[in-house]
Amino acid sequence: MPNLTPVGVMLINLGTPKSPKVGHVRQYLREFLMDPRVIDIAGWKRWLLVNLVIAPFRTPKSARAYETIWTNKGSPLLLHGQNLRDATSRLLGDKYRVVLGMRYGAPSLQSSLSALQSAGCRQIIAVPLFPQYAEATTGSCIARLTELTGEIDAGLELHITRPFYNHAGFIDAMAAPAKATIDAFRPDFVLLSYHGLPRSQLQSACPNTDQCLNPVGPCSAETTSDEQSIGPLGTERCYRQQCFATSRLLAKRLQLDSGQHATSFQSRLGGAEWIRPYTDDALSKLAARGVRRLAIATPAFVADCLETLEELGDRARQTWLDLGGEDLAVIPCPNSGPIFAAMIASLIRSQ
Repeated sequence: MPNLTPVGVMLINLGTPKSPKVGHVRQYLREFLMDPRVIDIAGWKRWLLVNLVIAPFRTPKSARAYETIWTNKGSPLLLHGQNLRDATSRLLGDKYRVVLGMRYGAPSLQSSLSALQSAGCRQIIAVPLFPQYAEATTGSCIARLTELTGEIDAGLELHITRPFYNHAGFIDAMAAPAKATIDAFRPDFVLLSYHGLPRSQLQSACPNTDQCLNPVGPCSAETTSDEQSIGPLGTERCYRQQCFATSRLLAKRLQLDSGQHATSFQSRLGGAEWIRPYTDDALSKLAARGVRRLAIATPAFVADCLETLEELGDRARQTWLDLGGEDLAVIPCPNSGPIFAAMIASLIRSQ
């Protein structure tokens, strides 16, 4: 008799508030920022910072930002995740059960894992939807999911897919909307903006600290597009090196010369030093160089969200215009496009 037990698949993203209301945003921020892998300071200091500073004073501003991107159907990040779940499920067929789980907010990792267990799944393949590895994203998701698996059913067999920063399918999925935008918008320059990371987190994870903390240049190690390989020795947990590797591969795929693109890091929080170069500094320097039409790609994000739609699409665009730029276009993320869904399905099959 064939084995009819389905394989469980969980697509994991960071999360989103239930709504843009202040109460829901405050609840989400507290859950997110109390994670020691996100703010890696002593627990009592983190509690004071989150509950006495960030939650009271940042929440109203964040709620207003979420209001600008919220759709009639809800959070863009959640909607894109649901569509990707459905597209991946169609590609994989009946042998798999595919769910979406969020590290913070709903649907929670716990509820999604319980749904797979109820469906009879004994093997679980978890796909963190973060192309580059960071403790604050992939690491936190893996730790929490491993903990929950033991609590719910120690007999569940858990597999985690590797970061896909150099996967040929991911590069193709990023390149498709980028090429369409570049052809239509005809920018003078393309900026590849990744989510930032505190310098301290990079130092604790990266074996090549001196290279990776170079404030303006890329890490020196090269990598090639390879669906099976994680990349050169030493890159498995080096977020900044993986970002520059993605940039090299994407620029090559788009046939961008070295003078037509650059890599930067956005979304800093607090006064600590974060990895450089910063996206806001890059905007100033590009405007001073005479760049007028700027396109921004966001290869650390697979789905459009607050950081791509509001931080770049609204605030960075206004900054660019204030600096004298003519126009700025933010390239859409892969979201649930067919190339990206096919890549995710191939990761799952190979696992």
